[in-house]
Amino acid sequence: MKNAKANYILTITCPDVAGLVAEVSSLLAKNGAFILEANHHNELTSGRAFLRFAFVDQTEGHSADGWRAHYQPLIARYQADLKIYDISQPMKVMIAVSKFGHCLQDLIHRWKAGILPVEICGVVSNHEDMRSFVEWAGLPFHHLPITKDTKPQQEQQIRDLFKSYDAELLILARYMQILSAEMCQDFDGKAINIHHSFLPSFKGARPYSQAHAKGVKIIGATAHYVTTNLDEGPIIEQAVERVDHSVSVEEFVTIGRETETVALTRAVRWHGERRVLLDGPRTVIFK
Repeated sequence: MKNAKANYILTITCPDVAGLVAEVSSLLAKNGAFILEANHHNELTSGRAFLRFAFVDQTEGHSADGWRAHYQPLIARYQADLKIYDISQPMKVMIAVSKFGHCLQDLIHRWKAGILPVEICGVVSNHEDMRSFVEWAGLPFHHLPITKDTKPQQEQQIRDLFKSYDAELLILARYMQILSAEMCQDFDGKAINIHHSFLPSFKGARPYSQAHAKGVKIIGATAHYVTTNLDEGPIIEQAVERVDHSVSVEEFVTIGRETETVALTRAVRWHGERRVLLDGPRTVIFK
């Protein structure tokens, strides 16, 4: 099927059993699917299997629920976590930002250029700094100031907006607020954060200055899912650059921000393409 574009993605996580890949692919073919991508990984340490198929429904008569119905016996037999996504429409996402706009700007630029497979619905922020840029881009900007006393109410506003947009992913694009444990649980597997990779060695407001003072040779950033353990969620992507004694603090900051945009954008793209499967504290990514 030349130049075909997938309209469904199927993912499965379950105990590793012989013949699983053949069974899944056979059911697809039997019911009129043309498979464009097929990926699988058998994790020996956990004894679990991870599968992802991108396919075209040649019958044009199925829905995502209809495809799932074909797999009910398999789901019951293997206690499989099976998901089927209709990708005719991109995943809806909402972005949270504070004062630093480099990650936000990169995401919006790539979305506008049609190279980020998501739909950005709106932006929330605890500061006004990025309002003009966001509104220039034609997106809703929601200023949600926060104090220690108003944190529960502010987080509920974020939940309400996320639900109103029918969003599936919250992107913390240098959102400089620690989410509550309840918020982290509500967004388990649905929120991606970006942070500099100096943690825990260089904590605080000026990590690049601390790293420069220590003479580090590699700087970078990590994109990960949000969990109740601060900055310790499953890693999706990491980007690094080499530096040396000639690099100034200002250049450290610039290079560091570049790695942050690279890592976060890749993570969002892979998540939007349903390429990331969770394996406990780790991720399986079919690139």
